[in-house]
Amino acid sequence: MQNLDGKTAVITGAASGIGRAMANRFATAGMKVVLADVEEPVLDEAVAQLQAGGADAIGVVTDVSDLSSVEALLAAATGAFGNVNILCNNAGVGGGTLGSASRGALDLPDWKWVLEVNLWGVIHGHHVFLPHLLEHGDGHIVNTASMAGHLPGHGAYTASKWAVTGITEGLFHQLRGSGSTVGVSCLCPGWVNTQIAESTRNRPEWAAPHPLTEEPDDDLAAEAEARFAFIRDQLAAGMAPEDVANLVHDAVVENSFWVFTDPTIVAALKERFDAILERRNPSDFDFAEALSQTN
Repeated sequence: MQNLDGKTAVITGAASGIGRAMANRFATAGMKVVLADVEEPVLDEAVAQLQAGGADAIGVVTDVSDLSSVEALLAAATGAFGNVNILCNNAGVGGGTLGSASRGALDLPDWKWVLEVNLWGVIHGHHVFLPHLLEHGDGHIVNTASMAGHLPGHGAYTASKWAVTGITEGLFHQLRGSGSTVGVSCLCPGWVNTQIAESTRNRPEWAAPHPLTEEPDDDLAAEAEARFAFIRDQLAAGMAPEDVANLVHDAVVENSFWVFTDPTIVAALKERFDAILERRNPSDFDFAEALSQTN
């Protein structure tokens, strides 16, 4: 899709962070943009900012975990601008376990919420938008995964991002095998200066953590707090969302699949792949130590 001018991009999770930056970047390229997000006030602000700059932009309040909401998003986008050309399945949440530590217990409501947004949001996007893109043929899908989709982790966020990485690569092969002209990219950010660590602000009541059934472990709580503080610090020092959006724009124009923001993290995967090829048990992995080497 070398020529983006006059075409339409739909971005979920577009009210802030990477999503908002992608909306701005595509608007700069001359595209009409549809911003979708569950947070209506900041969504309205983002749309107003784009419109004030002369862009053709609309906002659609969307809960990507709800199929009917995603169907309404497609209807609103095509009703306003005709064909959709770029779909960015970008909406995502970190969940309450993003920075937590545990002895193996899983917070099931949190897992359900994270998977419904991060994974089912992408599945709903494919289900609703892919037939439309295939029908007119001039399209590209960008799925936001994460470097967490390549690294070990016993949590919902990691599980969701591994799944997104896998189905995105699977879609690439499926479309290429069928001779489709629709492109696919998998965005795998490392540390980016966003509010992903604060995503519990949008957590529904049913997904609230269950009350503890036993006295909390002070050492475990301290470990969880330290890990969460580490993540927040790394995010604050991370890449600007605008720089990520530039990489996404270039990937669409060049029809590139992988979009990585930090080559150092990618290089750190070599040990894991070597262990797989050599049929060795996984090496000891310390999340904080490994990722702190990326800056």
